[in-house]
Amino acid sequence: MSNKSELVKIFESAAREAGKLIKKEFGKVAESKVQSKDLGDFVTNTDLETENILLNLLKKYFPNSSYLTEESDPFKGNDETIVIDPIDGTINFIHGIPSIGIVIARVYKEEITDGIIFNPVSDELFFATKDKGAWCNNEKLMVSQNKEIANSLIGATIPHANRGYKNYLNEIDNVAKKCAGFRCTGSAAIDLSLVASGKTDAFYQRNLSLWDMCSGVLIVKEAGGLVTQPNGDEWTIDSTDILASNRFIHEQVQVNFK
Repeated sequence: MSNKSELVKIFESAAREAGKLIKKEFGKVAESKVQSKDLGDFVTNTDLETENILLNLLKKYFPNSSYLTEESDPFKGNDETIVIDPIDGTINFIHGIPSIGIVIARVYKEEITDGIIFNPVSDELFFATKDKGAWCNNEKLMVSQNKEIANSLIGATIPHANRGYKNYLNEIDNVAKKCAGFRCTGSAAIDLSLVASGKTDAFYQRNLSLWDMCSGVLIVKEAGGLVTQPNGDEWTIDSTDILASNRFIHEQVQVNFK
């Protein structure tokens, strides 16, 4: 059985309450409820309502904390920051694809201490507390043991709209030639949970925000994985690019980004 920290229990309670709305609206989003923030970047009324539910619930427990959320302006409080993504995978949500997650994490002194990813459609709760292991519901997570990239499944995202960057096609081509296959869920949080679960062997993506990665980074590390930037530099809470793996194939993937 898992041993949830008090913080994780609070995060879970808030996510399950907010998740009721997501589950109710899943597959029923009308065009009138979707707004475009930028080309290929959408927000729904459900994103906004879910974030409000989460903030109202969490501020009861953390009234003096700082808050960093996807859909609201940052709120500066004390040195503890609560990071929230109400729906990671909004486009999946709009299209009725169940790869979505509510992300909540705590950052203190630039370190992620606790985090959850909750998929209200599949009822999967991924969570971790620093030095306490990573879990999905009551199952302890462990990264895969694949030692060769040739036998490995790699998670990656193909940049769309205006999110392309120099050499991204070369990066994809270089990795694709060496691995057993690519997978893209449309949610960085879910992609990272797959690495932690041992279902994929590595994941990389660029131009992300902290709310996309924070819980997933901790969960991968606590499941025995390794997280850096794609070029091998240390990943910090200020990083926008990520490479997460089972450790064994990390350098075999990383070499393609130099």
